[in-house]
Amino acid sequence: MAKNRLQELHDVEQSIWLDSIDRRMVHNGELDRRISQDALTGMTSNPTIFQKALASSDAYDEQIIEGEEKGLSNWELFELLETTDVRDACDRFADVFTSTRGGDGYVSIEVSPGVANSADATVEEAMRLWKTVDRPNVMVKVPGTPEGALAVRRLTAAGINVNITLLFALEAHERVIDAYMAGLEDRVAKQQPIAGIASVASFFVSRVDTEVDKRIDALIAKATDAEKERLQMLKGRAAIANAKLAYRLFRQKFSGPRWEALARHGARLQRPLWASTSTKNPAYRDVMYVEELIGPDTVNTMPPATIEAFREHGVVDKTVDKKVAAAEGLLKEIEALGISIKDVTAKLLVEGIASFQKSFDELISGLESKVGSLTPGK
Repeated sequence: MAKNRLQELHDVEQSIWLDSIDRRMVHNGELDRRISQDALTGMTSNPTIFQKALASSDAYDEQIIEGEEKGLSNWELFELLETTDVRDACDRFADVFTSTRGGDGYVSIEVSPGVANSADATVEEAMRLWKTVDRPNVMVKVPGTPEGALAVRRLTAAGINVNITLLFALEAHERVIDAYMAGLEDRVAKQQPIAGIASVASFFVSRVDTEVDKRIDALIAKATDAEKERLQMLKGRAAIANAKLAYRLFRQKFSGPRWEALARHGARLQRPLWASTSTKNPAYRDVMYVEELIGPDTVNTMPPATIEAFREHGVVDKTVDKKVAAAEGLLKEIEALGISIKDVTAKLLVEGIASFQKSFDELISGLESKVGSLTPGK
């Protein structure tokens, strides 16, 4: 019997996490099946994912009624639903967490997008979510803004597992690596243990191609026939190139005296997590953002459709550290066209926070409607 391709990914030391959460899946055996058969070792959630879960299911109705009877606000009610799902999912991954000695088996819960530009508000909300879920294998997601990086240091120093999300730029990635290490150093200075603290840096992939391709298309529209062909060849390649440089940065930062001093105290690597790895352009291979970023000490969080596609026809080969010089050259070529990667990544961060804020607002509004339909007259 041929080995499951997802298991093969796991064998080359890449963790597969599911970029989805739904109460039905947690309780009907689907999540357990994915853990046992598909080598699934973690899970991520965000406001958009929860919005879809709440809108498409009556699995939350009973708890919504209970929360309404207790007089919870819509915000408090959402937090109750969300933390319940995440806690139950953490329990499903408890065996993975134990068998890997805390190396894997994490479930992420995100702070609300409204706190993205305040370190104090991020820390306050992250600590509340951490205490409410109350599981050693929960990770609190914090946006990769400059203020988010300040929060990462403080949360790490407090012994909280952090998943830094919405990373697009290498500079932002470096900032959160430094913040994580500084938080560990703060603990060491106080003679507090650091061996049990985990962190991932969620580096977003496909959205970079979506934005760069749009800008290349604008150039193609004005180009000569000879130029059009060269420009066309540059499409669909920036995102993977950017992520490969992020992996190189990760390897560089987690080596040398600073890291070795922390490693002696049992520190864990802050693994790169490839996010936004479903293919947005139907002209591209549907698993290309998985196949091109395979390698040790990484995580790929995939929506269910991408996991199914990879199980069916994915190719497993260590690729994340191959053709890195070519990746660098490609991004320089794109820059030479007048497309600033720095401008692209800055725009994507702003849009990412705005998109999650929109989902969050719709989620709270949808919850309000649901409360009204379930408890008429209130």
